[in-house]
Amino acid sequence: MPKSINRDKLEKLSAEFPFFIYEEFSFSLDPEGLSAKFHFNLGDRYHFYPSFFIPRNIWAFTDDVLNTLLPSLIFHIGMIELISYWKTACPPKVIIRTASLSSEQKLWWKKLYFNGLGEFFFQNSISADEQSFMQIEAEGKVFSSLATPDMGTWVIIPVGGGKDSAVTLDLLKDSVFSLPLVMNPRGATSAVIVASKIPDNRSLLLNRSIDPLLYELNELGFLNGHTPFSALLAFFSLTAAFLTGTRYIALSNESSANEATIPGTNINHQYSKSLEFENDFREYVSKYITRKIEYFSFLRPLSELQIAWLFSRMPAYHGIFRSCNVGSKTDTWCGNCPKCLFTFIILSPFMGIERLTRVFGKNLLDDHSMAGVLSQFTGLAESKPFDCIGTIEEVNLALCEIIRRQGIRPLPALLQVYMNSAEYKAYNGKDFSSSLECLMPHNLPSPFESILKSALYA
Repeated sequence: MPKSINRDKLEKLSAEFPFFIYEEFSFSLDPEGLSAKFHFNLGDRYHFYPSFFIPRNIWAFTDDVLNTLLPSLIFHIGMIELISYWKTACPPKVIIRTASLSSEQKLWWKKLYFNGLGEFFFQNSISADEQSFMQIEAEGKVFSSLATPDMGTWVIIPVGGGKDSAVTLDLLKDSVFSLPLVMNPRGATSAVIVASKIPDNRSLLLNRSIDPLLYELNELGFLNGHTPFSALLAFFSLTAAFLTGTRYIALSNESSANEATIPGTNINHQYSKSLEFENDFREYVSKYITRKIEYFSFLRPLSELQIAWLFSRMPAYHGIFRSCNVGSKTDTWCGNCPKCLFTFIILSPFMGIERLTRVFGKNLLDDHSMAGVLSQFTGLAESKPFDCIGTIEEVNLALCEIIRRQGIRPLPALLQVYMNSAEYKAYNGKDFSSSLECLMPHNLPSPFESILKSALYA
């Protein structure tokens, strides 16, 4: 590992904590639902016990059947949970005592950990390579592919409260029996489901608890940073599919998630939302867990612009959706972060500045303090913000279209700044409408592809 700013700190932590152990997992089924708990060991010094609970709701199989299926599923959730705790000290050795893994599986997990932690390594100035950053040893029971009962043609739709999952919910609710899946519900997620008019008794709730010791270590100066949350959601949604006997899992990740956050590198804040991860996950599930469940992103063929256009035609969600990470706990738009500005920009060509000003409480395009963020969006800066935002091209096309639609009216401050940039000169005059027509590579089963095309080309 080359010399880096945090090399001394990392070497000290690695020496103090040379190993990380996935000790065990446990679960129980009772009349209320499924409870599970994990035990992780950091160098025999710190022990973590994260957990989750899924209330019973339209479960498809008896407890006897579920007791044969759940061990493998919960083990795999633990495999992705562990990375949040491993990253505190980045021990060079990871010992899995709960199950055996083949050489191919170890490589699969190392690829996910390494790429899913790309932002973490970058932000902490840690140089690492996929081959040597971690050694995985695995011992214990061998989990073979599950003897899965027949699965129904329902669809599980993870809902986060933003515009993307709202679009998926709205387009699928009348064509497929849809089950919204919500992790740690909050106001916006509940409001979006209510607005979709899907009955409350179909919602699948998942309560996940992080061990508070993790926050204590963060305060003590251990390493901290972004982990691949969408990969965690993938394994949770797989478990929910088994509980409900559901064949399809439809995510709401768009093609824009494939673009690197740091141009010219593989560092991508949205790695576990990318098509690469989706393909890897589908292959892993098919080979090691089941071939009877289809995991795909319903919005994968679309750009952020296409999703924004579809969302603009769904007014029931306009006053209730929330995508701001800063304001997530209070269900508000903070109005000062990259996610807020991006959402304002991408929706403006279709909903108009005045309407969005009412949604956000202010005109974000008139906030000169966000000029630096705008330069990151448009490609002037060295990197995009580490957030779930669209591609550089999409932002530039949206900004040019906003300016075109403003006509001779005075432009907001950020648009005036943008008009003097090289990016405006490069993108101005490009055909905006053509960006709303093409479809990108995807894994949609044909019935879902037909539903999406009908909405897009209506």
